[in-house]
Amino acid sequence: MEVVRNIQVKLDVSDEDVEVLDETFEQFRHAAQHVADHGWDDNPYNITDTKNTLHKETYSDVREKLSLQSSLVQSARNLAATALGNCKDRKFDGERASRPEFRGSVVVYNGRTITYNDDHVSLATTDKRVTAEYVTPVNEEGTPFEDYWTDEWEKAEATLHKRDRTYYLHVAVKKDVDSSCDEESENGVVLGVDLNVDGYVAVTSTGAFLGNADYLNHRRDEYERRRGNLQQTGTRSAHLTMQSIGDRFAQWSADYFHRISKAIVQEAVENNCTAIAFENLKHIRKRISNASKFQQWAFKELQRHVEYKAEEHGIDVDDVNPAYTSQRCSQGECGFTHEDNRDGDEFECLKCGKQLHSDYNAARNVGWRLIQHWLKSGAGRATSQLALKSGTLNANGRFRPTGLLG
Repeated sequence: MEVVRNIQVKLDVSDEDVEVLDETFEQFRHAAQHVADHGWDDNPYNITDTKNTLHKETYSDVREKLSLQSSLVQSARNLAATALGNCKDRKFDGERASRPEFRGSVVVYNGRTITYNDDHVSLATTDKRVTAEYVTPVNEEGTPFEDYWTDEWEKAEATLHKRDRTYYLHVAVKKDVDSSCDEESENGVVLGVDLNVDGYVAVTSTGAFLGNADYLNHRRDEYERRRGNLQQTGTRSAHLTMQSIGDRFAQWSADYFHRISKAIVQEAVENNCTAIAFENLKHIRKRISNASKFQQWAFKELQRHVEYKAEEHGIDVDDVNPAYTSQRCSQGECGFTHEDNRDGDEFECLKCGKQLHSDYNAARNVGWRLIQHWLKSGAGRATSQLALKSGTLNANGRFRPTGLLG
């Protein structure tokens, strides 16, 4: 199974190459816009989004008017075809969609227009090929570069962007991994994960407390405060600064979720888990209706990061209905559920007296909920286990402190 990831790399572009790159951006935009204009129609049935048709009807005109080489013209056509197809789909779904408008600076590169080297990349332009060195973190530990900017991952197509006079290459990297075995997934070990809008971002059924939701919210609030002040200023300089701090916050957020998701997947790998269970995001939005859209987005992003990292190890990611996971006692066969069991960060079962951190208790219940789903939906899954701090909880609810999963 082929796994594809995307990593952003800053480029060091010499002053003498800026002009030709900027001209390439402009001509690539014109090429994509020409194709989009040609294929567009207000009637979705008449929108042309087939690449072969668009190629036959636009290629010669674009080549005659612009100095883009053939491969870049085809990349622009493909970009326009995809945009036209998306608009067509939205219209058929009853949504509003207008003709694609290409703005900003972007060029799509494929194997014929980009060459990767150890410390630099070579890019096709409207004139000569441009060479630019990679600017990678001094310390790659804990960053996507540590995981994906290696010889194990093959560098494929890329898109070049320019923001705040700085050039960034978004590189698709890929490698083949062994797919998970269905039988193992059905009879494997589940890692439960509880997500929070305050306190820890995520807590696992193995007792890992990850991230700081309060700090995440603080960084978001600080960004919104600065953004609001700049919006009131209204100058071009303020607008550029607003874009810059937005990009920095987005990059920081991506790195933050990368680190937490990496830790979650590492917990699953170390405990031989074949599945990771999350709370269903639709249900969790109802449970935490007072949470901001940002916090809800953060949960979705974190789960997305976990999904693609887990895929590399053949680990499935599934979600469950989180109803009463914070009120149910996760100890052995107890399962007593009552709202008074939980008091903030403390959980004490009113029936059996078990005391746990409330988020750790919820994470155990999230994982157990997935095992219950397996039991109800198919045979041969009774050997499934929940990854715990110091043992396993098997499918009949009995806890065995074997230490095998500690």
